[in-house]
Amino acid sequence: MTAIGIYGSAGRMGRVIATIAPDEGASIAGGVDAREDPVPLAHHADVLVDFSTPTALEAHLAAAVAAGTPLVIGTTGLSPTHHALIDRAAETVAVLQTGNTSLGVTLLGILVEQAAQRLGPEWDIEIVEMHHRHKVDAPSGTALLLGEAAARGRGTTLNEERVDGRAGLVGARTEGTIGFSSLRGGTVIGDHQVVFAGEGERIELGHRGEDRSIFARGAVKAALWLAGKPAGRYSMAEVLGL
Repeated sequence: MTAIGIYGSAGRMGRVIATIAPDEGASIAGGVDAREDPVPLAHHADVLVDFSTPTALEAHLAAAVAAGTPLVIGTTGLSPTHHALIDRAAETVAVLQTGNTSLGVTLLGILVEQAAQRLGPEWDIEIVEMHHRHKVDAPSGTALLLGEAAARGRGTTLNEERVDGRAGLVGARTEGTIGFSSLRGGTVIGDHQVVFAGEGERIELGHRGEDRSIFARGAVKAALWLAGKPAGRYSMAEVLGL
C-alpha cells in the first residue's frame, strides 16, 4: 500500500486527506506542520502531499528532492518564484502542482480553454470566485488555474491579460483582458464562475464545491498516480486522463 506523507497535516485539507486515504487504497506515513522538520517524512513516505503555506514550500521541495520522493502540491498563493523552484525540483523528482485537485474543476478548466479558443476576443472573460472567511489568498488558486486555461485558449498568457478587482474610475474594459473578482464570507468551500460575455448574450461555466472531501480524494488519487513516476512536472489532467 502506498504511504502518503502530508505537509500541512493539521490544516483542513490535511485532516481530510488523512481520514479518507485508507478508503482510497493508501496509508498515511505521517504528517508535519509549520516549524517541524520536513526531511524525515520525505524519506519515510512513498509520495508527499503538500497543503501547507507558500512560505514552507521551498523547504518541502528541498526535502522531496533530497529524498527522491514525488510531491503533489495543492498549496495556493504561489508566486513566480515558487513556480521556478517547482520547475527546478521537477528536474530531479516527479512534481504535480495544481490549484485544485477535484475532477470537476479539472474538467471545467478544459471546457474553459476550449470555449476561449472558439470564441473571439470580443467575448469578455470574467472569473468570479467565493470562499470561506478564513481563506488568506486572492484570487484563489482555482480561479488562476481557470484564468490560465482561458489564456491558453486565446493563445496568450495570464500575466499579459490579468486584471484584478476593479474599483473606482478605472475606465472602459480593455479587449482581451481576463478579469478576476474575489468574494469572502461564511463557510463557502469554493464557488467558481467563468463568464464569457458577448454582444447580447452570455455563457457561464461554473463549479461549486459542496464537500471538502472531493479535493482530498482528488489529492490522494494524484498521489497514488504520481508515486513511481519519473522526474517531471505533471498536471491533474494527466492524472484523470483528460
